[in-house]
Amino acid sequence: MHIWLLFSNFAHHIYELNMENKYFSQRRTVRSYSDKSISEETLKSIIEQAMRAPTTGNMQLYSVIVTRNEEMKKRLAPTHFNQPSVMGCQVMLTICADFNRFVKWCEVSDATPGYDNFQSFITATLDAIIFAQQIVTIAEMQGIGTCYLGTVTYNAPQIAEILNLPKRVIPIACITMGYPYNETPQCERLPLEAIFHSETYHDCSDEEIKEFYRAKDDFEPNQKFIEENNKQTLAQVFTDVRYTKSANETFSKIFLDFIIQQGFSIPY
Repeated sequence: MHIWLLFSNFAHHIYELNMENKYFSQRRTVRSYSDKSISEETLKSIIEQAMRAPTTGNMQLYSVIVTRNEEMKKRLAPTHFNQPSVMGCQVMLTICADFNRFVKWCEVSDATPGYDNFQSFITATLDAIIFAQQIVTIAEMQGIGTCYLGTVTYNAPQIAEILNLPKRVIPIACITMGYPYNETPQCERLPLEAIFHSETYHDCSDEEIKEFYRAKDDFEPNQKFIEENNKQTLAQVFTDVRYTKSANETFSKIFLDFIIQQGFSIPY
């Protein structure tokens, strides 16, 4: 009986590993959600588990603002360019790099903080990003769909005002969450060889680059993007339409000015 129990536990462990491997190979971003609500208990459990993510010096330099209220969603929607998943989600999370709490702890503990600098901003940003991804992974493994909103750093000042963020707190990532409304197709990915470098970095030849990006170039939805935007290549959709130089420079200045306004000195 003891041997059978050991075998049963081992088999279950192998099954769980296989399910996890299957999950990660099939994961996808979900932008369309059902009406099924995410309970407060479930949400808090996900976030509490995510708090076990590694952080710099175990300082946990992050905070998360939970948005469920429809009026708050309406206020935040324009800052995310009115992406449908904002109003359609059950929960929206804004994850912030947060040195406010830690600095206050230092000050009430007779310690002199020196965290008003670029290094500290990067440290808190890394903590926040790792925490955010841990939330996404745990949520998705429980059947909850998620979508990162790439607009959070574009309009950080407006988001901060709406969410009443104090000094040393900066929005870094925003995630919409909900149970999927329907099956969402996967998007394409680069092959492993494109990102895997052994010992030292291998700078690709032009031919290698073309081969690595062939799947993206040939992906049917991407071909549609090319046609809709009257471009010749997918790369032109990125450079000329989606992420232009002028837009990048504009949002860079907005975000940089906001980082400084929030109390972090940035060397030029």
